[in-house]
Amino acid sequence: MNMMNPDLEPRMYARALYWQGFRLRRIGEILDVPETTVSTWKKAGKWDESRPIDRVHAVMETRMIQLINKPEKEGKDFKEIDLLGRQMERMARITRYEQTGSEADLNPKVANRNKGPKRKPERNVIDDDQQIKLVEAYHDNLFDYQKNWHQAGLQHRIRNILKSRQIGATFFFAREAFIDAVETGRNQIFLSASKAQAHVFKQYIIQFAKDAAGVELTGDPIILPNGAHMYFLGTNARTAQSYHGNLYLDEYFWIHKFQEFRKVASGMAIHKKWRQTYFSTPSSLTHDAYPFWSGQLYNRGRAKADKVQLDLTTSALSQGKLCADGQWRQIITVEEAVRGGCDLFDLDQLRLEYSADEYRNLLMCEFIDDTASVFPMPMLQKSMVDSWEVWEDYKPFALRPMGHREVWIGYDPSKGGLGDSAGLAAVVPPAVPGGKFRVIERHQLRGKDFEAQAKVIEDMTKRYNVGYIGIDITGIGEGVYQLVKKFFPMVTTFTYSPIVKSRLVMKAYDVISKGRLEFDAGHQDIAQAFMSIRKTTTAGGRAPTYEASRSEDVSHADVAWAVMHALHHEPLEGRSGSNESFMELNG
Repeated sequence: MNMMNPDLEPRMYARALYWQGFRLRRIGEILDVPETTVSTWKKAGKWDESRPIDRVHAVMETRMIQLINKPEKEGKDFKEIDLLGRQMERMARITRYEQTGSEADLNPKVANRNKGPKRKPERNVIDDDQQIKLVEAYHDNLFDYQKNWHQAGLQHRIRNILKSRQIGATFFFAREAFIDAVETGRNQIFLSASKAQAHVFKQYIIQFAKDAAGVELTGDPIILPNGAHMYFLGTNARTAQSYHGNLYLDEYFWIHKFQEFRKVASGMAIHKKWRQTYFSTPSSLTHDAYPFWSGQLYNRGRAKADKVQLDLTTSALSQGKLCADGQWRQIITVEEAVRGGCDLFDLDQLRLEYSADEYRNLLMCEFIDDTASVFPMPMLQKSMVDSWEVWEDYKPFALRPMGHREVWIGYDPSKGGLGDSAGLAAVVPPAVPGGKFRVIERHQLRGKDFEAQAKVIEDMTKRYNVGYIGIDITGIGEGVYQLVKKFFPMVTTFTYSPIVKSRLVMKAYDVISKGRLEFDAGHQDIAQAFMSIRKTTTAGGRAPTYEASRSEDVSHADVAWAVMHALHHEPLEGRSGSNESFMELNG
């Protein structure tokens, strides 16, 4: 039976079959010719004398010609043509190498290795295939609201987003900015309340490039071969006015002197080709970023007819909206994120873990009314610093971040309510009387038993030269205390009462009001914890005391109480102007 393609020259077809391992008799049967004819072709063409590389090259050439002459090509045809072309190029290099023995013929880069002065290899190279993988990975698995952010970025120059915690905003915008840098060569500028927080963008970008396309990114700033620079800045952006590019300003409701900061930051993206993106969880209504969000800043100094009235309700902004002041605004709550496809949350469990106040602030984008707080936002902003810039002796990634410097530890246990967490803080005391305390580490220990919590404290004593530990022994705290005193016998205990709470708050008020407390501006949970502490009275109404967010079941202030346990180790040292005003507040 003749199985030969009638369009093929029989000798070439027979040769291809022979090189594939077919016997002469079988080739004759396939081509419907005598075996002797095939044998004659073999001898005349010297099929056995051809080298393996010649055989492969001949077959590839035939296939390449077939594909090129195909009148209507499919996508797979173009891919095969590209593959065959690259393989033929490789065959040509091997042929030259056999003639010369020069390794440079196998690898053209070798020829320039020892020519002239040595040049450093180009960093952060991304080839065409890698770029395709990166773009595909960026668009894959986006939630609906993240797709909405992407489209808004293409259509509007300024995006302003009020968001819930942990819905992937920093994660998304890091990738968006990186892809824009790769595709357009535009600079990207990432700003946060602290440099440590801004570097979260950097880590997301580095990990994304590696996981999606095997690209190893290095440098600070990260510079791509197409000229795009990616800068990761904290509050030192005030001195970086020469930078220009797309601007990403993270957690702007927690930046001290935001309006001053924004004047410099927005100047980096003042040209129409640059876009500005502001996004944050809400802090306090008294924060100076609120007029920027509400439109009050836009209205200042404008004629009455030119002023705008913005509808800032969640229902109006849940899908995003271009407002009259030129900003595209959106409020994306945790519940809206879940409706937008985010499957990272269990809302019923979150309602158990957080009090109503916490849930509304942290997850439903409601601002904190800190007018009744003992520690209002304006007071706390004095304590918020860029730790990477101002703490020269603190090395967060070292085995001993503070060397031999003494550190104090405060621990506040869970009180037994549903979802309650314990707070733990490491505080560096001042080196001189009246100096500043620094909160260098803090943790919320949620869902851990007392043995696991004691282990976290023990691990902390191995990283720092711990000179003091203060523990509240209420509830689970008693079990933690019993274990801690085995490795730190000098541990100090607190048994909470209205008097003890007042002393702790009085000391903290004295320290914070004098500007003697510092913590990284990226640690918003510390500020939130202190803002939630309010004055109240005992159940009988006879004595003043302090609670967090008017909730007795869930203590959102656990980190604040932990810090206060550490601060308490310094004596109050008499009545100062600040604690006298506190005592007047306390009645």
